[in-house]
Amino acid sequence: MHNTSINENCEVYCIHPELVRKAKTKELSDKAVLRLSEIFKTMGDPTRLRIINTLLSGEMCVCDLSFVLGMENSAISHQLRILRDRRIVKLRKDGKIAYYSLDDEHVVSLFNEGLTHIGEQE
Repeated sequence: MHNTSINENCEVYCIHPELVRKAKTKELSDKAVLRLSEIFKTMGDPTRLRIINTLLSGEMCVCDLSFVLGMENSAISHQLRILRDRRIVKLRKDGKIAYYSLDDEHVVSLFNEGLTHIGEQE
């Protein structure tokens, strides 16, 4: 809860050139902003977060994920398609079985950093 007695805005208008210059060198391209926004939006869905969390334990097929998460195969497949389009998960086929895993260590790091930020990881 915010202390409402504190003015959260500057009381005078001033620009700090050294801070502005430093921030300007860190600006992201429009393309990077859009791609990052899509990643965060995709990971912002509770079902997709549960899928990512489950895949932290290793590669699984849709049937395994459906069983673990207590959801229909079609619902899991739909979410996996979205995750795959954003390169959060990857697909490996073995005959007629489709196995999914997290795309790379960046996904694991991003997920774990989020858990650390909310205080859910040791």
